[in-house]
Amino acid sequence: KNLMMEKQLHIKDGWLVNERRVLSPHFDQRPEPQDISLLIIHYISLPPEQFGGGYIDDFFQGKLDPQAHPYFQEISPLRVSAHCLIERTGRITQYVNFADRAWHAGLSCFEGRDKCNDFAIGIELEGSNEQPFTDAQYLALQALTQEIMRAYPHITKERIVGHCDVSPGRKIDPGQYFDWQRYLQKI
Repeated sequence: KNLMMEKQLHIKDGWLVNERRVLSPHFDQRPEPQDISLLIIHYISLPPEQFGGGYIDDFFQGKLDPQAHPYFQEISPLRVSAHCLIERTGRITQYVNFADRAWHAGLSCFEGRDKCNDFAIGIELEGSNEQPFTDAQYLALQALTQEIMRAYPHITKERIVGHCDVSPGRKIDPGQYFDWQRYLQKI
């Protein structure tokens, strides 16, 4: 916990320096590369309500074995990614360069603009709508957000949202247990 508080993150050329990197093929170029102005917070657990196991890495790489769990048969054909994942331990993995468009928001709209992936950075928290996130995740998310805001100054506190905010009625993440006040007070 204290190590994460002291940890300084740094973005260089769109990549987190000295953080875990697992490359996803599920990305493309942004239509306007200079227009990075939104941060979207998500949650993910694979299988649902289970943590660890490396299945998120497999999913974002298009390598999820549909036979490994019944739920995977449904989602294995999907081509999705996020820029980063923060595991329950606070470990950060980056899948897509921040300058590129990750495929995380799907059908979405923010302030009258559709296709949020075009201008957003997506961060997944390993979690669900059934249990709180960990202290380590909040610390990592706060540090990561501060560095993203430094590197991409068009992202302000007012432009940090949940997936539920850009895809209402379709998505609920980051969910009922995500403590927005706790998160934003340290940004």
